Amino acid sequence: MANLTLNNKAIEKYFGLLKGLDNLSKKKLIIKLTESLDIKEEKVDLRTLFGAWEDDKDSDEIIKEIRESRIEKTENLGFE
Repeated sequence: MANLTLNNKAIEKYFGLLKGLDNLSKKKLIIKLTESLDIKEEKVDLRTLFGAWEDDKDSDEIIKEIRESRIEKTENLGFE
């Protein structure tokens, strides 16, 4: 989950909305916010977010295939 950072002006606007709550609601909100501070950020291993390249070919074979798949344009496409 991404973190959201608020500037002082935004915090004051939120406080303006929340200060009218009854004491029980404020306490519940304080507890929720406090508990959210205790959650440790999980480090994500980037390798889990995508598939790894799997191939039995060595790099020279892959380069050769890439070069052979290129198409040369014989026409001169000018901007005249």
